[in-house]
Amino acid sequence: QVQLVESGGGLVQPGGSLRLSCAASGNIFSINIMGWYRQAPGKQRELVATITRGGDANYADSVKGRFTISRDNAKNTMYLQMNMLKPEDTAVYYCHAFLTYSTDGRRDYWGQGTLVTVSS
Repeated sequence: QVQLVESGGGLVQPGGSLRLSCAASGNIFSINIMGWYRQAPGKQRELVATITRGGDANYADSVKGRFTISRDNAKNTMYLQMNMLKPEDTAVYYCHAFLTYSTDGRRDYWGQGTLVTVSS
């Protein structure tokens, strides 16, 4: 079992920055790939960025060059640094973890989400 808790969301003006955090607990040594997803009002949940345990990152085209994903394995925490924010970035942002190994067949876990609102 893995528990994921996001924090750092809030209200920010266009062009501003926010840093999201995701703290993991439980069977943390089974976590392989982690990522950030978001869901805007009236839209499907979409991938924002992923990162492997070794630090290899991938980004959606819509955030490339503006967002940076990172993880500190010693602190069991993943981050999303968001710069040059746009109104279309407004969404609930979710932390996700995919496990290398599972004893009960469940290999993916989600946090509760944190709201990011970009508005003047």
